[in-house]
Amino acid sequence: MRARHLLQALFFAVVVAPFMALFIGLRVRGREHLGVGGRFVIVANHSSHLDTLSLLSLFPLSQLWRVRPVAAADYFERTPLMSWFSRTFFNILPIARLKAQRTVNPIDAMLDALRAGDALILFPEGTRHLDGVMGPFKPGVAHLLEAMPGLPIVPALLVNMGRSLPKGEFLPVPFVCEIRIGAPISPTGTRDEVMRQIEHAVRHAGAPAPAPEPGTGDAT
Repeated sequence: MRARHLLQALFFAVVVAPFMALFIGLRVRGREHLGVGGRFVIVANHSSHLDTLSLLSLFPLSQLWRVRPVAAADYFERTPLMSWFSRTFFNILPIARLKAQRTVNPIDAMLDALRAGDALILFPEGTRHLDGVMGPFKPGVAHLLEAMPGLPIVPALLVNMGRSLPKGEFLPVPFVCEIRIGAPISPTGTRDEVMRQIEHAVRHAGAPAPAPEPGTGDAT
């Protein structure tokens, strides 16, 4: 294991895991859906810097280095220290949001990571929202599916992260947070249709299955 991978594993074992369990009281519903293996993309809503931290905390320490959160290069690489911290402890895949800054197509960078066997964490809203209301999804995930048909998309709904650590704040407050993970999907259709399917899956991730209507069960 590389030194960077070891540092990341130690950071999550010693700092992140106790923080999530004792301070945030993180609850997880649908964790079994993360066992898809190989390359996949977690798609989640975005309201807090805790979002990435909490999703990464769900993975075994031995697999952390293969999970790459897609992050804005103009924010997470704005200083050499932040770039080192973000790459070392979170293994980010930095993406330039401004066309003038791009030397590599963001979709190509994500595809390269997937082809290398990595999993991605993607927030299609593109930014954190203050009011907790999910914003419109950008179509980057649809581009990935066009290039990799059948790519598993794992929807995740993050609840109360923005209340524990709102945008613009630096110190979290104790607040019970929850991650609801849905079954993997591989939507097809036009880009708009694909994005509607993904957004619907995120909004309803981890929701309990509806109870069968009376009289529809098997006779005993």
